[in-house]
Amino acid sequence: MTETGAHAVSALFRDGRLTVVPRRAARREQLLRHLAETLFVSGRAYGETEVNGVLRTVHDDCAALRRYLVDDGWLERSADGTVYRRIR
Repeated sequence: MTETGAHAVSALFRDGRLTVVPRRAARREQLLRHLAETLFVSGRAYGETEVNGVLRTVHDDCAALRRYLVDDGWLERSADGTVYRRIR
């Protein structure tokens, strides 16, 4: 991530907690990249409860963040919806 991108993402956090999920797609993409790369190990399998727990460490609406990460291709969800993997 570029220094500008890192600065933009850090501005979204206060005391380690995400204060807002950006509406703008480009800014939200920077956030999702940051979350995927810092919270999840590439290729490792995570259960939904574990994904929620990890995301809850930064924001209470873990379901929305999980959905964004899947929809934007940072996390892959198994066909039965029980296993997630970071894929980028």
